[in-house]
Amino acid sequence: MSDLLVQPQHAREPRLESFSDEANPIGLDGVEFVEYATARPQALGQVLEMMGFRPVARHRSREVTLYRQGGVNVVVNAHTPEGGEALRSHEPPALSAIAVRVRDARAAYAHVLERGAWEAPTQPQAMELNIPAIHGVGGTRIHFVDRWREFSIYDVDFVPIPSVDAHPPAVAGIHFFGVVQYIGAFRSNDWIEFYAELFGMQAIPDEQRFGIMPAGKLLRAPSLTPEGAFMLQLVEPPPDAEEGGERLQRIGLGVPDVHAAVAALRKLGMEFVETQATHTERRGALTKTYLGNVVFELVQSAHAAPAHG
Repeated sequence: MSDLLVQPQHAREPRLESFSDEANPIGLDGVEFVEYATARPQALGQVLEMMGFRPVARHRSREVTLYRQGGVNVVVNAHTPEGGEALRSHEPPALSAIAVRVRDARAAYAHVLERGAWEAPTQPQAMELNIPAIHGVGGTRIHFVDRWREFSIYDVDFVPIPSVDAHPPAVAGIHFFGVVQYIGAFRSNDWIEFYAELFGMQAIPDEQRFGIMPAGKLLRAPSLTPEGAFMLQLVEPPPDAEEGGERLQRIGLGVPDVHAAVAALRKLGMEFVETQATHTERRGALTKTYLGNVVFELVQSAHAAPAHG
């Protein structure tokens, strides 16, 4: 058993019989949102808008803004929790959370706690949803969401921005493709076991690669529907490099035509890495790094998920 999985003393009830599907034990059906924590929400918002995202709603009681294009949701969180340490303006934005769509959030949460996940307590205020979460890599959280169709979590916790299209179309067919996670040296097996045990993710053969950043191990998440499938890439540091800590490093966005997407995003102001080693090609592209830590990867992917929420 991986040392990432430690059975808590306050584990929930045994998982429900309806979640006995070994291929998809918690009823995964894609990613609902990714979250950045930052003390510079306006600056990060400008970068997101260059990537085609638009602000569509603001949280009712916290300094949190929802950005969206097509079916991809990005939450920008500048809120300081009560009694917590304020975010520092000189620190770069960080991917702080990911929310996955599941068939039943309570049952999925009980299942992963039973399998050894660490509970991440949430502190909802009055009239706010309590979205269950567990600890992920490097202090991040993994949330479980089962409201994303006709009625979504944003209908409760967010207020739409007036006169703004709540569902802006995706630029060049952008859709969610996956997440890149940096891990410690020789930690691949630990993390592969973590994601397989809790979520049913499976490693794919090393020769099967996507995009232009092929390092590391790739895991495929199970999904109830084809449009909900996504990838997770685990990247260990090079042998001669200093470790920078384990963390969520960037998100990957799928597009049917990489060159067309790059051209469209350049018109919005986004810049891309063009070197001999890393450059735009049919398989993918990499944006320049903004605000010290914000970078996006484009991956050739014909499938575009429908918008929800």
